[in-house]
Amino acid sequence: MQNDAPTTDVSPEPIDLVAAHLAEFGAHARSHRQVLAVLADGNTSLDVLVRESALPRRVVEALLRQLGDDLRSSNDVLSIRPSRIGLYRQRFALDQLHHTHLLDPADDRLDGSDDLVRLMADIIAAGPKPVRALDHVPATPATAVRRALWMDGSFDLAGSTLLCIGDHDLTSIATCLVNPKVKVIVVDIDENLLSFIDKEASRRGLNIQTAYADFRLGIPSLALESADLVFTDPPYTPEGVRLFLARGLQGLRDRSNGRLLMAYGYGSHQPTLGLKVQQAVQSLSIVYEAILPHFNRYVGAQAVGSASDLYVCRPTTVTWKALDRIARDAVNIYTHGAQSLEGEKQQLSDMLNAALIEAAAGPGDLPVSALIGMERPKTDGEMVGLSLSEIFDGTGLASIKNARTSAAAVDLFGDPGSWLTRTLVGLNVQRLAISVHNKHPDITSQVSQEALQDLVGSKWRLRFRRSTPDSTHAIIEGTEVDVAGLTPRLAAQRYVLDGAHRKLENAWRDALVKASRRLDGEPLTKNQARERIANTDVAPETLAGSLIELPEHQIRSVLIYVAASLTAGAE
Repeated sequence: MQNDAPTTDVSPEPIDLVAAHLAEFGAHARSHRQVLAVLADGNTSLDVLVRESALPRRVVEALLRQLGDDLRSSNDVLSIRPSRIGLYRQRFALDQLHHTHLLDPADDRLDGSDDLVRLMADIIAAGPKPVRALDHVPATPATAVRRALWMDGSFDLAGSTLLCIGDHDLTSIATCLVNPKVKVIVVDIDENLLSFIDKEASRRGLNIQTAYADFRLGIPSLALESADLVFTDPPYTPEGVRLFLARGLQGLRDRSNGRLLMAYGYGSHQPTLGLKVQQAVQSLSIVYEAILPHFNRYVGAQAVGSASDLYVCRPTTVTWKALDRIARDAVNIYTHGAQSLEGEKQQLSDMLNAALIEAAAGPGDLPVSALIGMERPKTDGEMVGLSLSEIFDGTGLASIKNARTSAAAVDLFGDPGSWLTRTLVGLNVQRLAISVHNKHPDITSQVSQEALQDLVGSKWRLRFRRSTPDSTHAIIEGTEVDVAGLTPRLAAQRYVLDGAHRKLENAWRDALVKASRRLDGEPLTKNQARERIANTDVAPETLAGSLIELPEHQIRSVLIYVAASLTAGAE
């Protein structure tokens, strides 16, 4: 006779499911146990669990699902049910985690730096917000201090120069606060960030110099072969990591002993992504001297566990041969926005190309001698094609035939916000037309338009044509201002703008001498002009560079000093 008695399906306890889940990771389950330990210590959040364990968010969420009814969750507050905490502590030896915990690098000094961490928290809170399109994910204040302490304990910073290839985490400020005898050069694309760092450095007496750069287009001359040590936290794409490191290598003064420090992380479940980046790094023929795991912690970046490793890299003799080819194909290097790897390379349509050239020629039908884009465009006839980098570094200007009596057409649709100003500063033609996105920050309001016109007013008379030739684009037309109609002060500014690629001190000196001929009395000699420049508050390091490489706020400041210095002491 068959037994038809019902059977009882006993579901496993959540704690058993957790044990089975951890068993899948074998010796690498410690970080998962760390998640349980934080939960067992009391109320917490998913953000904290990710940051404390350095596990990717999706990995933490997979573990939390195994907890079932043993997990309490209310308004994003997480904890293990109090009646079950003891069982979890015993089953997974959570107390053993504390007894066997190893200090992270610089932890001993970090523990005594609470005041500095609080100060950095205040400074970071007052700073500009992260820019998602530039892959900005803020490091914690403690991480900024940890970086500074570790560098101070690993290198002789006093009297040395640290170059920051990007600095949205304000590592420069933290490093100078830890060791005031170090000099730091910060190069970044974010104008607001550069302005903030300048103001903080001035207010606190820190030896920090800033310069503008879009690393896809090059590195400023003041940063070339300037540094003993380089720090960078690049976009986490193979292209971005390779490019930022390459620019850092260009900035090293000591090719034998220089080091590059890089923050980079990948999700523990995606080692293939890490491999792609490391292969890109190896294309530079640099060697890893150390990789410090989970050294950097972030507010966000949960896909990589809100953490990244610190790579200590050293160039080899082969490195320098590889640098020449790095800048190729460096248009899209980020993970978000128009400059991301998914962003399409913008090609100038026939309609836009025609509208841009027509606008450049203007009512006088000037010959258009140059077509300029992020990458060198193909051209026909007498028109020369130039890349934006050739305009910014000045190497392409001589290729524009009869520049002072011709026009240029410039495609800046992919401008992240900082190209427009430098194009207007760097180009010396009779007329130009520039295509930008219709939502470019310099043209979207009357205030922003007036600010741009004010900056270049001694050089260009601008006309802003929104939604031209379509709703996505705008065209800015610039007509050269006749210098003969300018006041002596404005003429001095104009001469400096026309020499934007020259050493600023020389361009300024010659501008004063030339403009002083418009004043009553004897014109200035070169020595007198040098004296007036020396009596301003412009730093010698700034004078040694070129105007076009300065952050925009410094360009504005310099032009004010130029005008004032022409008549200084004449009242």
